Amino acid sequence: MKYRTIGTDPKTRREVSVLALGAMLFGSVTDEKTSFAILDRYVEAGGTFIDTSDNYAFWVDGGQGGQSEELLGRWRRSRGVGDEVVIATKLGARPLAPGTSYVDNAEGLSAKVIRESAERSRERLGVDKIDLLYAHIEDRTVPPGETVEGFAELVAEGTVGLLGVSNHAIWRVERARALAVAAGLPGYEVLQYQHSYLRARSDMPEPLFPDGSLGHAGAELRSYLRAEPGLTLVAYSPLLHGVYTRRDKQLPPDYDHPGTPARLAVLREVAEETGATANQVVLAWQIGGELPVIPLVGMSSVAQLEENLAAVELELTEDQRARLDAAH
Repeated sequence: MKYRTIGTDPKTRREVSVLALGAMLFGSVTDEKTSFAILDRYVEAGGTFIDTSDNYAFWVDGGQGGQSEELLGRWRRSRGVGDEVVIATKLGARPLAPGTSYVDNAEGLSAKVIRESAERSRERLGVDKIDLLYAHIEDRTVPPGETVEGFAELVAEGTVGLLGVSNHAIWRVERARALAVAAGLPGYEVLQYQHSYLRARSDMPEPLFPDGSLGHAGAELRSYLRAEPGLTLVAYSPLLHGVYTRRDKQLPPDYDHPGTPARLAVLREVAEETGATANQVVLAWQIGGELPVIPLVGMSSVAQLEENLAAVELELTEDQRARLDAAH
């Protein structure tokens, strides 16, 4: 396994594995026995960075979520796992009532919600301190200063370590970080967005968030990362739910454009040259790139995990990486 440091403050920064494990469906779609087997093998291989959220997976049973955090709590207790494993969770997108969703009835990012939701997450996970806590989605009904102060209070109290943000417009991320700096408070240091080798059409916003603030790590976010070297991008859905290797999977509409075939062709060339799978090349491309990217991969079997773990040791040549980058 290889490792990367997230965060800049010596008191809160952590060293984590360069491959993060997504636990979204653990305890719901993925049963407990399988989930435990995946978690055990991941840690055995040196994995130290697990991702969840307080709303996972509310859509499975029409509830409010919490299954993933609860399963991770049971796994931690049964295995005696301590703070050597960094667990990141999120708040803000939990439905306030069963049968609703984050689109029409999200808990939001008020100071009250931040405190209460973080406490519930700590109880479910069985931890005294959440290693990394994200603002999951935007809440434009709450002043950004209130959200910044709400998160900072938890850091000051020692119940939260690092702060992160997901699926926000970049200008709102920068505004929140500027407010934190001006007030001498901790701010967001880890960004979680969807990012893969294929590029989404920049003119096609997410259907649930018409302003495009949810989702892709586009050119603006990549530029922001270059300008702010203390930030890290955690890239969710790096394998686009299997489209690189499974013929039964179709490209999402926002990836179905004239630039995609050229990138896929180069990806397949490099996979053939290396003897690796296309999935492994995508992950190795992210891990070894110029930007600080940690791919976050969900999986439903140990076999899938083994394929992903092998990508950590895959070294692309400068020529291969240049060809992958240049394809469009």
